[in-house]
Amino acid sequence: MAASPREPSLTREQRRALGLLASTPYGVIEDLLVYAYEFDGAIIAGLVDEGLATAHREILGASDGTTIEVIRIRIRDAGRQALEG
Repeated sequence: MAASPREPSLTREQRRALGLLASTPYGVIEDLLVYAYEFDGAIIAGLVDEGLATAHREILGASDGTTIEVIRIRIRDAGRQALEG
């Protein structure tokens, strides 16, 4: 009987990032994850590459007509399952 391939375990930082994303229903802007929460950008990119989180571009507008483009990171169901496992 062949052994099933084991999913790689999450690092402490990956687990911390997914936990934060799981607690925010609308996701977190990538720059906040990097600068305010001090996550390495490679950690965030890795979660997206592994299918545990998604990244979506958004344009945010201010009342004065200016806009800014941001990347919003959200946890996926696979990320929630990885946290439980």
